[in-house]
Amino acid sequence: MGAAARAPRTLSRTVPVSASASAASASAPAAPASPAPVPSAASTAPPTEAELLDFVRRAAADTELIASLPLDPEGRTWIRLDGPGGSEAWLIGWPPGTGTGWHDHADSIGAFVTAAGELAESSLAARLPTDGWQTLELTEGVDRERRLPAGRGRAFGRHHVHEVRNESAAVHAVSVHAYHPPLPRIRRYSRSGQTLRLEQVERPEDWQ
Repeated sequence: MGAAARAPRTLSRTVPVSASASAASASAPAAPASPAPVPSAASTAPPTEAELLDFVRRAAADTELIASLPLDPEGRTWIRLDGPGGSEAWLIGWPPGTGTGWHDHADSIGAFVTAAGELAESSLAARLPTDGWQTLELTEGVDRERRLPAGRGRAFGRHHVHEVRNESAAVHAVSVHAYHPPLPRIRRYSRSGQTLRLEQVERPEDWQ
């Protein structure tokens, strides 16, 4: 999930997600359809990246759910959702100018979709060592940039290093995220040029 650049106001209530639309395409939200519940009970197999992406797309298209998130101009807000197959899911509001900073989600796979506004993602197309280092020198050509307007998102595998930002000067963004297994930790990094430095490791008690 990730902490805000400024202290967020946490809304840590669990709510079920009711999908009011079919799965959205990668470029635009789906048209509304008859309400149908999004599965939240644990299944026999853990959810895949594609299944997490389908879930966050459907949740992002649920206008009633998106409207239920209070927005705060001083910091990010979030509500925990019931994700599929025992996954951890969040609805997150992003005031203008806020972001996560560089981080990864350890051994969890994940997906997220922008539901309102637009987000930008910077990521590294490189697999980093999992433990036992403090500073790394990145090679040239590993940086990737994405613009994610409403209805667009992405899935990612384990140890995905990225930062997500709302670069708008005036418009809030809202997004839906899901991770499996539920986040055991988040590793936070600082970056100067091609130098990436591990700064902090957060545990679930730090954000729940």
